[in-house]
Amino acid sequence: MEEQLQYSLARHRKYILYLLAIFVFCWGIMPYKAIFGGLILGTAFSFFNHWLMLKRMQRFNTALDSGKKVQSLGTMSRMASAGVAAIIALRYPEHFNIVSTVLGLMASYIVIMIDFFIHFFIQRKSGEER
Repeated sequence: MEEQLQYSLARHRKYILYLLAIFVFCWGIMPYKAIFGGLILGTAFSFFNHWLMLKRMQRFNTALDSGKKVQSLGTMSRMASAGVAAIIALRYPEHFNIVSTVLGLMASYIVIMIDFFIHFFIQRKSGEER
């Protein structure tokens, strides 16, 4: 189970980086600099939050395995980083669109949901059970 989770999270990181690369490419060639700037900013912070969640989950699993007290999964730190991204977007509206920044902040969650549904339907089609 742990190996499958690590593989899944590595796949998510790869997809988020691809998405970020697409946004950077579009920022370079499209006239909508503020929109793609916001998507880049939000997705970068989303990628950081995904990495932070991965590290917290590893500590959480280690604490559970050793029978120690379990700490939180860092909800406040992820919310604070999202707040920093929003503050940056509000401070520099000529470079970052706030709506696209918020959409970028949701990028990792959207990637996780899409990946889950794809693998769910693949497993269902192949007849595998969880």
